[in-house]
Amino acid sequence: MKNILVPVDGSDSAIRAVKIAVDLAASCQAKLMFLYVANINQLAINACLTDAILDSVNKAGDLVLEQAMAEVSESVAAETFSETGSPAVVILDFLEDHPVDLVVMGSRGLGVVKGVLMGSVSQYVVEQAKCPVLVVK
Repeated sequence: MKNILVPVDGSDSAIRAVKIAVDLAASCQAKLMFLYVANINQLAINACLTDAILDSVNKAGDLVLEQAMAEVSESVAAETFSETGSPAVVILDFLEDHPVDLVVMGSRGLGVVKGVLMGSVSQYVVEQAKCPVLVVK
């Protein structure tokens, strides 16, 4: 294993996924790639987004990525990426564009009803990714 993708959103399960991914990367000398996706689909209508709102979203993403990087020891190589769009789609596009051997991501724990109605990013990635996916609760 050479490259591990860790999508992060600041949730508790994503933070747990970061810690597990760091341990995995250290044990097999893999590189970590942290990906933050600003879900602009949840931010009202895309055409109405002002520069101030986009700047705020980008700052929030930078903070989430900084928190992930703070968990990484000096012996582990890590890189950060920030994108906008639908998280599931962006994650799958990232996998197409980068050599990734494993995805380690958190489960938001939506529950059965919410998961059926809203869908689940982690479930979608598990079903569509061409590499193994480890979902952390």
